[in-house]
Amino acid sequence: MTKPRDVERFPLGKVWVAAQWIGLAVLLLLLTWAVRGQSLPGSVSQTTAPVELSLRRAVELALAPDGNARAAIALEMVEEAKARSGQARADLLPNLDGAISQSSQTRNLEAFGIQLSVPVPGFEQPRFVGPFDVFDARLSATQSILNMSAVRRYQAAKVGVSIAKAEEQVARQDISASVAMAYYSALRAQAQRTAAEANLTLARDLEDLARRQKDAGTGLALEVTRATLLRSQAEHALLVRENEVRAANLQLQRTIGLSMENPIRLSDPMPLPETVPGVQGESMDSLVHRAEGARADWQGQQARLKNARLLSGAAAWERAPSISAFGDYGASGSSPGNALPTRAVGVQVRIPLFDGGRRDARRAESSARLREEELRARDLMRQIELELRLAVDALDSTREFVRVSGESLRQAELELEQARRRYRAGVAGSLEVTRAQTGVEQARSTSIDSLFRFNAARIEFAQAMGDVATAIP
Repeated sequence: MTKPRDVERFPLGKVWVAAQWIGLAVLLLLLTWAVRGQSLPGSVSQTTAPVELSLRRAVELALAPDGNARAAIALEMVEEAKARSGQARADLLPNLDGAISQSSQTRNLEAFGIQLSVPVPGFEQPRFVGPFDVFDARLSATQSILNMSAVRRYQAAKVGVSIAKAEEQVARQDISASVAMAYYSALRAQAQRTAAEANLTLARDLEDLARRQKDAGTGLALEVTRATLLRSQAEHALLVRENEVRAANLQLQRTIGLSMENPIRLSDPMPLPETVPGVQGESMDSLVHRAEGARADWQGQQARLKNARLLSGAAAWERAPSISAFGDYGASGSSPGNALPTRAVGVQVRIPLFDGGRRDARRAESSARLREEELRARDLMRQIELELRLAVDALDSTREFVRVSGESLRQAELELEQARRRYRAGVAGSLEVTRAQTGVEQARSTSIDSLFRFNAARIEFAQAMGDVATAIP
């Protein structure tokens, strides 16, 4: 009987072959695991380590070119305004063109009104001439000498760059305020989650105390049930707070422009009122005057008003004559070989007479726009004063809210401690402890919200003053 080929090759036969295949499979699995455990060059490594993020760093990331989309759009609008200014300036600069042509032409002389009458017997005027060659190479130049309408349009376009820069600053202020509000919202969500964890700890302690009281014969099953229900509600509240923390962090990452894959850890706490100076002693007129000098939206509105005045002047100057110089120099002939130099130089005066009322309509439109910008400037001034008054009132009231809520929290915690001692001593029921614990939970939530509203008022006041950076530690 003939032996199998693998048995002849290997002394141990099929067992040896099977062992080799198993070893090869194990080796491939190990290699696959090793490759997955290494980062390939140029690949993005996945990490679960939280990114440390301060408020100032968050604002810097949002204002970076690859951060918040609004900041990038504002930068592009500035470049767009600069390009429009360059287009308007081109009307005041020399315009130079070059052209070269070679053509073969035929002409009907009668179509041009050319009629020759020569008293020569047998002479007849040709009606059709050609074909003949025409070659022309020429440089042409024009230069505006006096055009006040174009000058005003160029000046208005330069002011448009200032408008775009002011709008960029407005966008940066708004982005900084949005990032700060999102950052403090995330801090509030984290503080509420911490408070929910503390509430759950209290609920569990109360449940254990109720069970011990019941086992000792000094408590009731109803008290255990009530404590268990309170603990269950605290667990549910903690789950809600955890979801709020995740949502607030994602919203902050979205506002900054960060990737939402990796978690973040906020390193700055919410400032306390005692660490922030107030605005007492400064009059509203002084605050409004400071805001006028700092707010980019007011500077932008002033630039829009100037732009409207210049455009109105440009429309009015369209009625005035304009003067320009022109000239050309080149060579013309039937071919490049016999071309002769030719030129033309001159000055042109254009006097507008009638264009169907188009200039009058543009002048009326620019005048209406000028009045519109004047109305907007007055309305913005009133809006600035309103925002400042509301921000100052909110800053003062929320500062007091923080103080009152802090005192309420201390009193609620003292009441809870007294109720628990009375419950342990058997002179009070669990209902008194439950009410005191509910009061502590509400006081904690109120204290956190008060501190958040105070910091939100700080940001709003800084934004009303036109300098959000002063509110960012």
